[in-house]
Amino acid sequence: MIATCNYEARAFGIHSAMPTREALRRCRDLRVMRPSMDKYRRASREILAIYKSVTALVEPLSLDEAFLDVTGVRLFAGSATRIARDIKNRVRNDVGITVSAGVAPNKFLAKIASDWEKPDGLTVVLPADVDAFVAALPIERIFGVGAVTAGRLKRAGFHTCQDVRARSRQDLKQMFGALGDRLYELSRGIDHRRVNPDALRKSLSVEETFGTDLKSLAQCTVELDRLIADLAWQAQRLKSGDRIDAVVVKIRFDDFRKTTVERRATQIHAAQLKEMLAIGVARHARPVRLLGVGVRVVHDDYRLQMALFDAAAPALQSENGNPT
Repeated sequence: MIATCNYEARAFGIHSAMPTREALRRCRDLRVMRPSMDKYRRASREILAIYKSVTALVEPLSLDEAFLDVTGVRLFAGSATRIARDIKNRVRNDVGITVSAGVAPNKFLAKIASDWEKPDGLTVVLPADVDAFVAALPIERIFGVGAVTAGRLKRAGFHTCQDVRARSRQDLKQMFGALGDRLYELSRGIDHRRVNPDALRKSLSVEETFGTDLKSLAQCTVELDRLIADLAWQAQRLKSGDRIDAVVVKIRFDDFRKTTVERRATQIHAAQLKEMLAIGVARHARPVRLLGVGVRVVHDDYRLQMALFDAAAPALQSENGNPT
């Protein structure tokens, strides 16, 4: 399974989570390297240390990606652009790799900007430019819009954020449910989420929508193996203190009905997930359009709080005569 690939490989249509056999079929000269997680973790710690030397408001997203709130930072007279450029230079000089950065008024825009000129890019979206920048964005850029949702939006006549803006919030909610609120706000560049350095991860998942529906449990199982490998890779991103509490299999059928199967677990076991897949597929016995696997995550602090609560419960009940 391909964990990630450079831009030269992507030109051949190769992407992360693709089976290695398929990648080699597309590019016979492809050079496949074994992962080195110790090296990745070391680089991740070094990059994170650079981020935190600039501001305490750092919200990690992955091994090398994070949101930084530099409001009030006095470095470079408070210029976020100059701060981002300095961070890029320090990562290059101290860690030996390149990173891309996005500077913008909120998290949604900063994420898009950071992806805009990869690799080694720096994109700045000034407050005065937000309206024009967002209006031209294709709807696939909106957070939460995957391939299937993008298809629904396009069939309804929505191709860019400007198209979405032409409809009222109520119209969008009637058409797309809870997603309608997000479409309304993000199509206007509105994102009120704060950078939260104390955010606890609650879940981690990978999924794929297939161009050709999977027509049997055997086909689904082959794809599940690949997703499980990708999930195990992504699980390396869990923070210290995060613990797996449950595993989940998500299925969407060709008629857009969805089902999920969840089980308590502390580790990712392929055999358990395959049993869950069989249960989910049998519920509707139809071709499968989307498969996903994930884990529910709790933090040690939460476990401690629950343990203390459970220990205190009998005493509380005996004192009051009734459960509290």
